[in-house]
Amino acid sequence: MDIISLIPEFGGLLYTIAAFVVALSVIVAVHEYGHYIVGRWSGIHAEVFSIGFGPVLWSRTDKRGTRWQIAALPFGGYVKFLGDANAASGKDGETMAEIYDRDPEDLRHTMHGAPLWARTATVAAGPIFNFVLSIIVFGLIFWSQGQAKEPLTVGELFSLPGSVQELQEGDEIIAIEGVPTPDFDEDETWSDFVDALPVQPSLDYTVRRDGQELTAAGPWLFPPLIQQIAPRSAAMDTGLEAGDVIVAIDDEPIFAFSQLKDKVESSDGRPLLLDVWRDGAELEFALAPRRTDEPRPEGGFVTHWRIGIIGGMALEPATEPTGLGTALSGGVAQTWRIIEGSLSGIWHMITGAISTCNISGPIGIAETSGAMASQGAQSFVFFIAVLSAAVGLLNLFPIPALDGGHLLFYAYEAVAGKPPSDAVLRVLMAVGITLILSLMVFSLSNDLFC
Repeated sequence: MDIISLIPEFGGLLYTIAAFVVALSVIVAVHEYGHYIVGRWSGIHAEVFSIGFGPVLWSRTDKRGTRWQIAALPFGGYVKFLGDANAASGKDGETMAEIYDRDPEDLRHTMHGAPLWARTATVAAGPIFNFVLSIIVFGLIFWSQGQAKEPLTVGELFSLPGSVQELQEGDEIIAIEGVPTPDFDEDETWSDFVDALPVQPSLDYTVRRDGQELTAAGPWLFPPLIQQIAPRSAAMDTGLEAGDVIVAIDDEPIFAFSQLKDKVESSDGRPLLLDVWRDGAELEFALAPRRTDEPRPEGGFVTHWRIGIIGGMALEPATEPTGLGTALSGGVAQTWRIIEGSLSGIWHMITGAISTCNISGPIGIAETSGAMASQGAQSFVFFIAVLSAAVGLLNLFPIPALDGGHLLFYAYEAVAGKPPSDAVLRVLMAVGITLILSLMVFSLSNDLFC
């Protein structure tokens, strides 16, 4: 065996693991800090704030008596409050008895002796902080990108092989083939606009340039240009890259992304031969489309064949600054779409409408982390925000040992006037941990066999 030939693969594995650890550590730190800070504000003392499990690599104790530590296994974290028996916040009966014997008033500073409102706020804070992280990250990304100018204005022109290009940066595109260009926020109008254009390699663009209207020839508005590669897709596994232009499929020339889409969707999984233009050179790739379950705009899912590429226009629209408030509202909308899509996906998997292979485990998440990190810092940060929203939602599920399970117990206490007995809680916690471990094994099997 050639050991040298394994170095690139080993380096790629380390990169993937590093990206996964960074992404997970950020999300866990934010989640646990939510528990910690709201608990502190509520008068509940935190004994340990840990990123990771297992042997402690580093620790320090602050002036409030909380030990902050980083442990060897970076696959989660926890806050251990006074009176907790473990990281899952089970009650330590002996410690609680000792505190009571020493000073009954000190029970107020334990998780199990604090008022119901303080415990509820402390537990709910973890998922809420995850959602806030997602909203802020999405909002800052939207804010930094700005919003497209109206009317559509050429910001940057992409290099496309064999296309006629008379457009110039700064051109305001008033119409294409006589069809007026709509505003960007009119999604349905944009769809009608594209449908009204003749599908041909060259189009006549009516533009305003230096105060004058003129006609300039340009390429089809949505060429088969790869702007982004989906993680864990056939395109990524095959070696396609952002900036590639697909010029032919099975020796049949194409010039529109819709032609590529039609070829892929009608392939029924049959391998396709792609001729790809990259930096002036033509390359060949063979890849087989994969079944993908995609959410419908109106709800539900539909199954398509996909190769995992995201296209765009033949030009990069010029942008202008957007307000921070508008950007943050976009962050809220994006976070809600993730929550809504996740819930819909889970429901459709339960009913059998889509494959359970859509559930990814630690290997799949790690691969996605590495793939997004390889596409740039912004893609990686965007992925962290997506994962943070998913983690926040998962923790709200009413499963004992998760935050949602604790909130369910608190809801019972609010109605019944007393918490469930310690014996019942121990049984339910054991059931919850068993469910969580079963889900982890199931998701890991998906990573290995789906």
